[in-house]
Amino acid sequence: MIKAVIFDLDGTLVNSLYDLADAVNFALEKNGFPTHETEKYKYFVGNGIPKLIERAVPEDSRNAETLIKVKADFFEYYTVHYADKTAAYDGMKETIDKMRASGLKLAVVTNKADNMAKAVAKAVYGDIFDVVIGLSDEFPSKPHPASTLDTVKKLSVSTDECIFVGDSSVDMQTGVNSKITPVGVTWGFRSREELKDNGACYIIDKPCELLNIIEEL
Repeated sequence: MIKAVIFDLDGTLVNSLYDLADAVNFALEKNGFPTHETEKYKYFVGNGIPKLIERAVPEDSRNAETLIKVKADFFEYYTVHYADKTAAYDGMKETIDKMRASGLKLAVVTNKADNMAKAVAKAVYGDIFDVVIGLSDEFPSKPHPASTLDTVKKLSVSTDECIFVGDSSVDMQTGVNSKITPVGVTWGFRSREELKDNGACYIIDKPCELLNIIEEL
């Protein structure tokens, strides 16, 4: 019986692509680098802000000093504009509300910086999540299972009483590594093939389909 649902954030609960792209492009332009089209950021995100910055900066300029400077400029912009265009995916708020009403525990585990993860989750969903854990010095980044297993402990459930919902290979690998059923979503940043190839037990096209999976399990 499923008692808890653990979600990735960007590309799963919220479409944050435009705000992330705007923030990185601001930092790139400020440092004299070419910017990228928004769609390209679908393949830059997923492994935390430092990796996002590294992927966006031209390869021949990826020295430590430059990456630190661009990351600082990114945060200068993003900490102000993190919710300008970011919104819940269609049907997700209604699905979350139904989960909460049914007594399910809800959590977010993301590679987004912890303070920003908490800010974005609250801006879009209020205080509905029992636990929100972003990337910090406390745990390695996903797909390492540490932050997810800590979340399971905080929710007072077992791994076989959870599902892990995400939109990328990192999320599916996190579920596999945590021994939690991985559920891939196709409305995010990556492809159905990527989800399948990285261990998804289920792949869904609409948030409401999560309710069917929970009932089945």
